Amino acid sequence: MADKTAPLLIKRYASRRLYNTETSDYVTLDDVASFIRAGRDVQIVDLKSGDDLTRQYLLQIIAEHESRGENVLPTDVLTDLVRSYTSQAQSVVPQFLAMSFEMLRDGQSKVMDNLGSSPMAKMPGFDAMKAQQEAFMKAMTGGLANWGSPSQPAEADANADSDLDEIKAQLAAMQDKLSKMGKKS
Repeated sequence: MADKTAPLLIKRYASRRLYNTETSDYVTLDDVASFIRAGRDVQIVDLKSGDDLTRQYLLQIIAEHESRGENVLPTDVLTDLVRSYTSQAQSVVPQFLAMSFEMLRDGQSKVMDNLGSSPMAKMPGFDAMKAQQEAFMKAMTGGLANWGSPSQPAEADANADSDLDEIKAQLAAMQDKLSKMGKKS
């Protein structure tokens, strides 16, 4: 049985077909998206060169969802991303996005924890809804850390508020820097 914590290795052949090394069969881009939505990390490599193509394929999955009208990223965000590739803000944007998704993940985790202790937790289908929310957040955040898992130490919860305040302060500082950079253009 394959180790489910290790990334699923998918090899891209010269014909551009994707090969799942665990199941020894060919997969589509939709299959890769399904693996990710199910909470699985994937790594896509070119068979001949060994180059890691994961980012390229993840961007392609996002682009296909956007083109089908499943808009997750507002046009303003996409425009700012394009601008960031040609500006001095290039080094700030990835950190800003990572921190933003981390804040989103933390907020979602707190909501799910609070829901778990509410009367809603006894409703039929609640566990399925919670699992779906967790898979969605893992997919949205690129699998950053093991958020909201019951194995997290209790002291992590005690420090969550101070960590959140620190993140908010860092986010405000980055927003200030970005606005100053925008004024220089």
